Amino acid sequence: MREKVTVSALKSGAPPQEARAIGEAIERVAYDGMPSGEIRRRVLEQLRDRNPEWEENWLMYDRAVKKRGAEAAVGLPAR
Repeated sequence: MREKVTVSALKSGAPPQEARAIGEAIERVAYDGMPSGEIRRRVLEQLRDRNPEWEENWLMYDRAVKKRGAEAAVGLPAR
């Protein structure tokens, strides 16, 4: 899971060192059976905390490519 999170963070604009740190942070809190929505929420929190632009890049990708809309952002705290 860490590699997938790291690659996603890189694609969001995070530099390699930050992307690796995000992947490691998620790996530390992950557990067997953790829902993908929970992983996504935690990744977005990490991105937002480090650079809100990276979070926005991820969300734009979700909207444009994965066709995720507002329903995908349910449960996310307001920026």
